Amino acid sequence: MPQTSSPQGLYTIGRLARTAGVHVETVRFYQRKGLMRQPRRDPGGVRRYTEADLGRLRFIKSAQHLGFSLEEIGELLRLEDGVSCAKARALGEGKLAEVQRKLADLQSIESALRGLVAQCGQTQGRVRCPLIDALRTPDTPA
Repeated sequence: MPQTSSPQGLYTIGRLARTAGVHVETVRFYQRKGLMRQPRRDPGGVRRYTEADLGRLRFIKSAQHLGFSLEEIGELLRLEDGVSCAKARALGEGKLAEVQRKLADLQSIESALRGLVAQCGQTQGRVRCPLIDALRTPDTPA
């Protein structure tokens, strides 16, 4: 099993990125966006990241995986004080509602495509494809 932490829990940017499963440029991007802090430098001038930085990076990636935008993640990070759970819950409820709307849209799209694909199998020598014809029509069911 590979070692995931460095001496004294400090990481270089490369090791931090590898440990979190992201690219170095991703870490730098999050720093530019204000989602991660600029780390301190050791006496040799090398930037050193801590376990807390690794935790924050993992938090960002987990939140992205759940569909939160970087702006929303920034808000969640500002709310991690433990007393703002109601605000965090409201953000979560908003994201859940958004996901439910997207699922409904995808189910509608699936149904329309299923019907169009079935029609393609029933062309019986017709020259025009029902799927392509339906996509040319502005009122294609979705």
